[in-house]
Amino acid sequence: MSPRKPTPTPQGYYRVEKAVVILGLAEDENDTTGRRWLRDGANRKPGDKRGKPFPHSRLNGQLVFSDADLAEIYHMHRNAPTRQGRRRGSRVIGNTVIQPDAARELQNAA
Repeated sequence: MSPRKPTPTPQGYYRVEKAVVILGLAEDENDTTGRRWLRDGANRKPGDKRGKPFPHSRLNGQLVFSDADLAEIYHMHRNAPTRQGRRRGSRVIGNTVIQPDAARELQNAA
């Protein structure tokens, strides 16, 4: 059985590989960064706790995005807060609870 050949995409519609490049999530079409995020967003069910699904179309079983879809996705997430690192909170060392400020003071004292 021969591998499935990618079908040509009409002008103004982009498959996931090209869409992540247009959104600025990947450097080129070979870079896999952002593909899962885009696919997961398009596959969300209405009423999902993570937010509304991304606008998209399916042509011949392929997930595709139009210029208008990509613009809407961009506007949905352009000022979204990013999560970086873990939340700062108290830490437990042994039986002692150390607050974040106290932990910083201990590191500076050492």
